[in-house]
Amino acid sequence: MNDVRSRDGSRWRRFDVILVLAAVAIGSFGCLMVYTATRYQFAAAHISPTYDLKKQAIFMVLGIVVMIAVAAVDYHHYGALSGVLYGVSVLMLIAVYVVGHKSRGAQAWFQFAGYQFEPSEFAKVALILALAAFCAAAKGRLTGRALVVVLVLSAIPFVLIYKQPDLGTALVLAFVLIAVLVLGGASPRHLGALAALGLVLAVAVVHFGVLKSYQEARLTSFLNATNRPSAALLATPAGANEYNVAESKIAVSNGGLTGQGIGKGAQTNLAYVPEQQTDFIFSAVGEQVGFVGSALLLVLFAVVLWRTWRTAFLAKDLFGTLVCIGVFAMITFQVFENVGMAIGIMPVAGIPLPLMSYGGSSVVMTFVAIGLVLSVRLNTAR
Repeated sequence: MNDVRSRDGSRWRRFDVILVLAAVAIGSFGCLMVYTATRYQFAAAHISPTYDLKKQAIFMVLGIVVMIAVAAVDYHHYGALSGVLYGVSVLMLIAVYVVGHKSRGAQAWFQFAGYQFEPSEFAKVALILALAAFCAAAKGRLTGRALVVVLVLSAIPFVLIYKQPDLGTALVLAFVLIAVLVLGGASPRHLGALAALGLVLAVAVVHFGVLKSYQEARLTSFLNATNRPSAALLATPAGANEYNVAESKIAVSNGGLTGQGIGKGAQTNLAYVPEQQTDFIFSAVGEQVGFVGSALLLVLFAVVLWRTWRTAFLAKDLFGTLVCIGVFAMITFQVFENVGMAIGIMPVAGIPLPLMSYGGSSVVMTFVAIGLVLSVRLNTAR
């Protein structure tokens, strides 16, 4: 009994406190930014100014609890269940078309007593586990047949999510696939062939009009974004996206070096930036805490990514490494795309900023992903 307790105590000494503190700090700051971005709108509508703050705080606390619970289980158990979790995620993505809640042209959520669950967020983590388990079983040698299986595993949730339509989350899955393939055993020849195929498909999508008009507008709005937004821009999808980006850029530039101050700033307080608490949360950061505060936030994200990358190469097996690489790729792409979108250098893809943007599914599942990284670290001897 004492030996068991000793081993368990030794295991928990490897708990990555730095990773947890960085993630909790980001989430806490996210709650504050969600509050400042929504309080005046709710007050004007005679709703409690803390309405979204309370929800976001609940999501964060739940996420932390689930993160610790996930970390407490040996990550190999998740590998054994990866097929089941992947199957559940696909079934939920199908079910959302039948009984899902439709909002703003997308049918991507289940509605429960005023709360929404987005199965595509669960699908991100399920796909990471499924790809990591399959590539580890192939012992890092993805032959042509194995590569086809990996592509099919990725294509199914990709297509289902894209058709919701949710192009942004679908792109996250694509980036996760690329990262896992690079480190999971795909040969340079296969990677080159996939890159060529991807380029051909991208050209075909544009040439044959596969994307809807508003999706094209989102992906190209940053190329034409004006610095002088006007109400006239809102008449078309392309103009509306240019307007959103322009207002976001103004908010970020207004922050200057040190910002207007927490709870201050015209763009945020007057709700000039559409969807600021979700897609454009970084504009609230830029306006209120400026370049210094924004840089500190990015440093916290860098700490999360550094600890995840470090754990990937401390892992005792390929499965653990690929789980961490999948999580690393997921968070990296979302941070780069969301921040780039807010400052006008990336397309508007509707991707949340991890642990910052309002949304329970995103917050909880990001904490789950971090819990998987913690589990890998706890079960690594080094």
